[in-house]
Amino acid sequence: MPASNASAPSTEIYREKIWPAWWLWILVVGTGFAGMAMFLPVNLGLSIVVGIVVFLAVGIIMLASTPTISLTDEWLKVGRASIERKFIGDVSSFHGDEASLERGRRLNGTAFLCLRGWVDPVVKMEVIDPNDATPYWLASTRRPEELVHALQQTARA
Repeated sequence: MPASNASAPSTEIYREKIWPAWWLWILVVGTGFAGMAMFLPVNLGLSIVVGIVVFLAVGIIMLASTPTISLTDEWLKVGRASIERKFIGDVSSFHGDEASLERGRRLNGTAFLCLRGWVDPVVKMEVIDPNDATPYWLASTRRPEELVHALQQTARA
């Protein structure tokens, strides 16, 4: 029999995996061929094995470092970082030149960043926790308007 004071788990409102761009896989394959080429003068069989190992290692590292943005009614998680939803203030999305300015000249050095160079849009989320010196979070996202909408909806709830 479940305990009567147990709280129900939060349901996920928004989820996005920031997968690597397709063209990055060309670089992964190229890295495998480079590993293979380094050992080709030594031994053909060894060079093939090294090429496959390098390709798999770089591919696994790239997939393992793929961040996820997850939002529930209580928590926002971006990559390995998380913050209680109640500490997120104003949110806004930026595209193109505006996104470049947010990632560059307008960037506060104490902001939390989860940026991926192959994703243009970013969402800026103000941190309103008085005990947190981080002014805002800036995250790359392929669906900025959807993330902003989800954050605004949970703020009203």
